[in-house]
Amino acid sequence: MSILTKYVLQKYLKSFFIVLISLQLFFVGIDFFQNVKNLPDSANLQLLYLFYNSFFTLTLTLPLSLVFGWILTLVILIKGNELVAFTALGVSKRKIYSPVLKVTFFLLIVIIALQATPLAYSYEQKDKILDGEYFTSTKSDIFLKYDNYYVYFQRLFPIEKRAENIHIFNVENKDLVESIVAKKAYFQNNRWYIIDAKITTKPKKIDFPTSKIVVKHEKFLHTLEGFKPKILDNVYEEKSAFSILDAVSALLLLKQQGINTDKIRGALYYEIIVSFFIIPIMMLVFAYSALNSRFFNVGKFTSLSIFFTLIIWGLFFLLHKFSNNGTLSPELSLLLPMFLWYTISFIVYKRKTSY
Repeated sequence: MSILTKYVLQKYLKSFFIVLISLQLFFVGIDFFQNVKNLPDSANLQLLYLFYNSFFTLTLTLPLSLVFGWILTLVILIKGNELVAFTALGVSKRKIYSPVLKVTFFLLIVIIALQATPLAYSYEQKDKILDGEYFTSTKSDIFLKYDNYYVYFQRLFPIEKRAENIHIFNVENKDLVESIVAKKAYFQNNRWYIIDAKITTKPKKIDFPTSKIVVKHEKFLHTLEGFKPKILDNVYEEKSAFSILDAVSALLLLKQQGINTDKIRGALYYEIIVSFFIIPIMMLVFAYSALNSRFFNVGKFTSLSIFFTLIIWGLFFLLHKFSNNGTLSPELSLLLPMFLWYTISFIVYKRKTSY
């Protein structure tokens, strides 16, 4: 690592951490003081609330802090005439910004990797603590399709991995041929085990003199293999988040069932791809910065850069909401805009730096 790279990274990381810590303290602090009266008296639950809220806020503030830290670094380098000195020494622009982009890319990969862990459900967990439901999470009236089966759970306990009052209907060619009713089911060994099931079978061909309905009981019966309680909890919730691993599992399973996967694909695109929208912003901010502090308007540059960053971030957040509620397909609302954003940014950067 060259001396120049170390110097630029030292300036950038210092600015980045100052901005990140400031934003985290601001958002987490305001949220805590607004809700402190509604939090449980338990100190442990209050600390957990702060922890979950801090990680959830981090997923929002880290990308913005990476950009704002870069803006602050450029202001420092320009005001100290360091940027013009680097250029006078023959240092290319790529050598100045490439180390920063590499660090940015690495930190984005880290936050994406954390989204594959249970921390991805931080927003949901902090809301449960706030509502006093941290230890008693339940979902009611879940109805889903699995192969030829339609399954109804009256109550689902995702944390305990169990369900109550289950009804399963086997439909073949639009004809109901079998129903299974049970009071309890448990998720073990990657499948659901139905306890004390009552199975009612209707004959496929009805002959009034001889046909009869067969009723039998099974001690154990398994179904819904691979359908994790957390997937059930989130797929059928209007407002919910997914960890990357659970989203991939749900995507593969729902595709097999022929169920619409727009919401899950949108969540995956947003968590994995959309975070990288800040890379073109950092390139454009550098392209439109000045070399000489004499002709550099700090206030105008800083305010426009921050405003531009927030506008782009807000647009992608809005497009994610469109894909989440089914207004637009995630490919049209997220992937296509990301492709256009990178293409337009590359063209603008090339034109700006070619002069």
